[in-house]
Amino acid sequence: MAPPLLLLWLLLAFSPSPASGFSKVRGVNLGGWLVVERWIKPSLFDGIPNGDMLDGTQVQFWSVSLQKYVSADNGGGGNVTVDRSVASSWETFKLWRISDGEFQFRAFGGQFLTLNGEGSLLSATADSPSVNETFYLERNNTRIHLKFSTGSYLQATSDNQLRGNYQGEPGWEDNDATFEMAIVSNALHGDYQLANGYGNSKAKDVLMNHRSTFIAEEDFAFLSQHDINTVRIPVGWWIAHDPDPPAPFIGGSLLALDRAFLWAQAYDIKCIIDLHAAPGSQNGMEHSASRDGSVDWPLPEYISQTLDVIDFLSARYGNHPSLLGIELLNEPSAASVPLDVLISYYTRGYQVVRNYSSTAYVIICQRIGNADPMELFKANIGDSNVVVDLHYYNLFDTFFSNMSVADNIQFIYESREPQLQALNSANGPLTFIGEWVNELNSTSASQLQYQMFGTAQLEVYGAASFGWSYWTLKNDEVHWDFEWNIRNKYLILGSSSKAYPARFSLITLTFGAVLLFFFETV
Repeated sequence: MAPPLLLLWLLLAFSPSPASGFSKVRGVNLGGWLVVERWIKPSLFDGIPNGDMLDGTQVQFWSVSLQKYVSADNGGGGNVTVDRSVASSWETFKLWRISDGEFQFRAFGGQFLTLNGEGSLLSATADSPSVNETFYLERNNTRIHLKFSTGSYLQATSDNQLRGNYQGEPGWEDNDATFEMAIVSNALHGDYQLANGYGNSKAKDVLMNHRSTFIAEEDFAFLSQHDINTVRIPVGWWIAHDPDPPAPFIGGSLLALDRAFLWAQAYDIKCIIDLHAAPGSQNGMEHSASRDGSVDWPLPEYISQTLDVIDFLSARYGNHPSLLGIELLNEPSAASVPLDVLISYYTRGYQVVRNYSSTAYVIICQRIGNADPMELFKANIGDSNVVVDLHYYNLFDTFFSNMSVADNIQFIYESREPQLQALNSANGPLTFIGEWVNELNSTSASQLQYQMFGTAQLEVYGAASFGWSYWTLKNDEVHWDFEWNIRNKYLILGSSSKAYPARFSLITLTFGAVLLFFFETV
């Protein structure tokens, strides 16, 4: 049932009115714009041929003749066998897409399947792929053939190996050259997958249209009208190579970022440039533009390239009146990025920014995964205007799976708030909730419950010493869409970055919940 008018009036009447003034960041992320994530705008990927077989897709092969799975024993390093009844990691291969019909296959240990000429045995021993590691994949629903460049097909042999010597056309009946292919994961849909999936020419058309329409000047007008004073803009490392970045990436994001700075200046909005995708990938996710889920960023060569990107961005925007700060890296993985490596990079990145600006905020992001939020507060990254970015989602963890709305609100007050208070008083960098969203693990929450959950987050995150930034302005998932939340009154903003008195608002929320229960049960 719709929330009673009396209840809404009571909630608004008893909610405190914050003072006006720009003292902290009240921001919104422009996610999905210059760094692509399919879930934000799925239609971007609709026209890709063989679209379920993009870079990073994980596949398994089952021989219809031997009725066994293809396996790279020990994850690679030797010959490939066809002798496993059950498939697991050694039987799973990641696709590197060359075209919509040509692929390379990466084993669990990182080596590629290779065939050293017609008639030889297939092995998983190549450290980098080339002609001998490229196969034509013929597909008939779930059945496939793998053809080598010489024209012969891979076939399972009686001694449970794979050899490239099947001549002629195999056909799709049960035979040694026919395999059942299972796609076990195709979770990656970022810039790499889009650009490599379409090919350069078509990808250029798709991305040029997207970048010119997804975010426009009227969006900055909308944000300004709702007291948003900052945009956090995710960018990819290839922006530093515009207009002709390395393949498969597509140029044009720099021009779009320039436009964003002009719009920001016109509407008195500040910009945070966020390096969301670093060379080599810092977390293996699609929003880091990872090709296949690997995390290679900690290697010195990639860190050096990343510092070059920060230098480029700092030189270009360091003195722009709309620049508020530069975020050196988004969501590095705690599992793959050692803390000492990250702190060293952050320290060097801080100095790069300072070479061009003495006042721009240098923002460093907490590692995602099993990481202590205090770890960056103990690091001596720089002398002034340093900010630690924390991402607070009541999602992505089984801990939140069975929580009620009331449980989620209680968690905000009893867990998030004390942690934020401790970090605020740590006598170190400023705190920034750089990503949060008015969404939770619920399929039946009412509009009022979303309002209550959002109000709790605004209240607690408003106490962050630097401020907060919502993820994201536009999204196909409506509760992630800031504009939809505001226009449909699922998120009620005050007019200041200052926090509401926490306990007073908690009483208001509790009172509202009691009234909601009463009206919905009579």
